[in-house]
Amino acid sequence: MKWIVGADHAGLELKRHLVGVLRGLGDEVEDLGTHTGASVDYPDYAAQVAGRVANGEGRGLLVCGTGIGMAIAANKVAGVRAAVVTDSFTARATRSHNDANVMAVGARVVGAGVAEEALRAFRDTAFEGGRHAARVAKLDDLDRSR
Repeated sequence: MKWIVGADHAGLELKRHLVGVLRGLGDEVEDLGTHTGASVDYPDYAAQVAGRVANGEGRGLLVCGTGIGMAIAANKVAGVRAAVVTDSFTARATRSHNDANVMAVGARVVGAGVAEEALRAFRDTAFEGGRHAARVAKLDDLDRSR
């Protein structure tokens, strides 16, 4: 599986940890940054990751202080369904019910262990389809109505 990853300065250390987890699982990871602790603007990284995910290049992982800003920014890109994930339950639910293609996590909200469990759940959970497919189609319709 291929991942497109980005973080701001608040998410840098957790991003590094999660990139290591993904690579350890044998996944391909493209890390778009940030790569230093200098203050940066999260929308810039969210937009880069979201654009690549929308083009079908892989799943996305975004890390900032809360995950919220990254998710808001990523969801401005048509075709992206970014969800703030706080644990393995929310990770499984958003993959199975919402077909989320970007996981956003907050480094100031969850620790590395919880984030790792959530990432594994997000990675390994399939979209259920069925009754959820019609709802996801409505989300796609909202993208087209912009």
